[in-house]
Parts: sequence; structure tokens; C-alpha cells
Amino acid sequence: MVTRHRRELDVPDEAIQIAAANWGPRFTGQGVDPADVARITESIDRWDDWLDAWCAHGDLHAGLARAAEEEGHGRTAGEAWVRAALSYHFGKFVWMVDMARHRAAAEKAVAALASAHRHLDPSAERIEIDFGGASMVGCLRRPAGVRRPPLVLLLPGLDSAKEEFFAPENVFLARGMATFSLDGPGQGETGYLTTIRHDYEAPVAAALDVLCARDDLDGGRIGALGVSLGGYYAARAAAFEPRIRAVATCGAPYDFGAVLPDMPWHSQMVFLRSSGAHDEDDALAAARRLSLDGVLERIRVPMVVVFGRLDRLVPWAQAVRMAKDAPGAELWMLEEGNHVCMNVVYRWRPQVADWMADQLR
Repeated sequence: MVTRHRRELDVPDEAIQIAAANWGPRFTGQGVDPADVARITESIDRWDDWLDAWCAHGDLHAGLARAAEEEGHGRTAGEAWVRAALSYHFGKFVWMVDMARHRAAAEKAVAALASAHRHLDPSAERIEIDFGGASMVGCLRRPAGVRRPPLVLLLPGLDSAKEEFFAPENVFLARGMATFSLDGPGQGETGYLTTIRHDYEAPVAAALDVLCARDDLDGGRIGALGVSLGGYYAARAAAFEPRIRAVATCGAPYDFGAVLPDMPWHSQMVFLRSSGAHDEDDALAAARRLSLDGVLERIRVPMVVVFGRLDRLVPWAQAVRMAKDAPGAELWMLEEGNHVCMNVVYRWRPQVADWMADQLR
């Protein structure tokens, strides 16, 4: 599985080219300046240097943030801290070369986002939830001036984490909904001690047990949005967790086992490690458990399936099948969209937030 892709890397910078081609729009869609993406990717010619280049860029923004703090400019500092967090995150997100350095960058991303929250949203809360003998970590943010807002779970994909979600969170917050960005099993901070599991409704249930007990959230109005593999997680949770009243997916696989062998080798290596697999065959067996066959028919709540026809990572036919199997699901196929439609976020992110607000009203 991975070996075939490695043989394709005959040119030293091909791994960089693959990463930029597949995920460049994601960087900018989540808040990295396009000029910075070009500057960083053009400044290196070896994949081994990817992490250091992005972390150096994160340090640059962290320095700008500290300078703004010293001058009393909190908003400028907070915005710089967000850019720093994204830089550290995208440095390590599919970089599996040295896991000690990978974790160090991840910890810098977590710290940078906490600093951003201190300036831009002091009400943001880090919440740790006991699950399976470990702690899941999530970030709760609540809209200003709403006593008991509805709550939207934001579920990351294979290589994403809560540190990537500041911009999407703001879209829902602006419409009066609280957000909870969750690092579930095998994801972000939670992934240090856990591995990916197919029954994602279990960690969602554990999170909702904690969140629905709060008197500053409306536990009767819960929605979920999952992106990429997180869309599988969101759909799976909606099928088995009765507290979810509406669900949206974007770029989600129907059958991850069918998708993984053709994904970039970066993603294959991330899945091998995050799933706890011993080798490539073991990883493929784990991926085959991530299937919505026989699951989507259980969904009894409104559902939107967003997908890009030009997705290079997940075939668009998987979205068609997902919308077909889920009773009453809407399919929003964006003809020009890439993976998770990150090249046209303005075409779906506000619209999904509006749709979610209508469902949870």
C-alpha cells in the first residue's frame, strides 16, 4: 500500500508537491495567508525540512503576537497567535518523519491557540473528558449574549485537530450556536494515548454526557459537522446517538477501506500510526472497518452531504452513495470543489451553518 507511493517519490521535492497540491487550499481555507503557503513550500526541496519550515513560520507569528501584547494590542496579538497555531499544526499534520518533533510542534500549536483564545475569546474552555482509560480533549466556545445556545460538534478528520478549527467555529458562533471541537480517539492531543476506532458514537456519547449536563448549553439542540474522515464519524454518531438532531458532512468517505490504498502516502502513514496498526496489511484491515454500509439507514434526522466533484482524495461517487443510503439526506455537490471543498469554503461553510441554525432553531 504505502510502498507503491514511496516508489513514486523519485524527485526529492515530490512529497512537497503532493502535499501542496492536495492540501494547499485547506491551508488558506483555514486561515493561512496564500503568500505564506507559497513562500514556505517554495523555500524547501526536501520533505524532511517541511516541519522546520512551518515551525519557523509559526515562530515568526508568535513573535509578532508577543510584540503586539507588549504594546497592548490584544486583537492583533490574538490574530497572530491563530496564525502561529495553524503554522505549527500544518507543519506536523501529515509529517511522520520524527514523532518526538511532531509532538513538540503539536504542543506549540495547542499553546498558541490557547493564547489566541485569551485575547479573542476568553470564554473558550478546554474540556477534558474521561474515555476508555484516557482523556479526550476538546474546545468549547459559546456565542456572546446567548444564555443557552444550541451546540454543534465539530469533528476533525484523519490528520486534523481542534487547533485547525478557529475559523469554522466563528461561522457558527456568529449565528448564535456554541461549538465543541473534539480531538477524538486517534486525533490531536487525544491521539497520544488512543487510536482510531470505527464506533465513533462512543466518544461522542461520552462528550455529550458532559456537555448536556451544563446549564449554559441547550442539550436538546445538538448538531454535528464532520469533515473528511470526520464526516464518517459524524454520520456514524448521528446513526447511533439520539441526542444529535442534525448532521452535516463534507468530503466524507463512505468506505474508507476502499479509499485508503489510493490516498497520498502521507495520509497512509498517518492512518497506520493513528490506527495503531502494526503494518500495512493491519492498517488496511482497520480501514475496512470504517464503512457506513448498513449504518446510514439508521439516521432519522436531517442530513446534508457536501462534496466536491474534483476531490482528489475521496471519489465523489462515495458522497452519492452516502446521500442515497441516508433517508432524506440532501446532496450538495459542488462541481468546482476539491477535498472538503476547501477551495470554495464560501460556497458551503456559511450555508451549512445557516442550515444547521434552521434545524436547531
